Amino acid sequence: MFASPHPRLAAHVLSYTAQDYRQHERRVWRTTPLGVLTLSVDFESPVRRLESGVVLPASAVIGLRDRPMVAEELPGRSRGISVGLTPLGAYALFGLPLREIANSVVSVTDLLGARGRRLTEELAEARGWAARFRLLDERLGAWLGAGLDAPVLGAWQRLQHTGGRVRIDRLAGEIGWTRQHLNRRFREQIGLGLKTAGRIARLSRAAVLMTGPRPLAEIAAVTGYADQAHLNRDFRALTGCTPTEYRRKW
Repeated sequence: MFASPHPRLAAHVLSYTAQDYRQHERRVWRTTPLGVLTLSVDFESPVRRLESGVVLPASAVIGLRDRPMVAEELPGRSRGISVGLTPLGAYALFGLPLREIANSVVSVTDLLGARGRRLTEELAEARGWAARFRLLDERLGAWLGAGLDAPVLGAWQRLQHTGGRVRIDRLAGEIGWTRQHLNRRFREQIGLGLKTAGRIARLSRAAVLMTGPRPLAEIAAVTGYADQAHLNRDFRALTGCTPTEYRRKW
């Protein structure tokens, strides 16, 4: 079940997703870097672990990534809510530079402490998903504090709106910072470099177009790749699969 956060949270929170299912067999899932941080609040969860064998915490935050993450989920019941956060929302909510959780999975209680434990308890006790979504609106609305530096936020938004098709030196010039200073502040607060964030924005736009019938060569052209081979290389590097394999899943 999906729900949209209250409009006042639109710059910070992208989506709410409720899940309640029982997994009868081991399954493998892949997280790709699409410019979103995920906050998961688990009421019940099966064991989930990375390919390395590291067990993932229940109720976790997945930071921004510049590479795919593959994990396995063992049989068991999964019940909880996932919250999609923008970098602005994550920076405001957790109050730390996002470079500290980039390419990582961190326990919610490590980031939110007692607030995280209380939120999990309150959501689990609420009657129905609609009540849980309203509770998230209230709690997140109260907790979201200071945001990203305005130039960093502006750079992120420009990269998203253009699908990564803006030169970094031009972006720095528009903001009024040197390229080096902008990239340093951007990496500290967002967790990724400007060039990587641009690649992910371009890939995100291409992935959206792949849900339709357009040929891959045309998608490559309209999203700023040099050619289809460039699209294939970047897609595999960032997601771990080819565009054709990704398309089959849709």
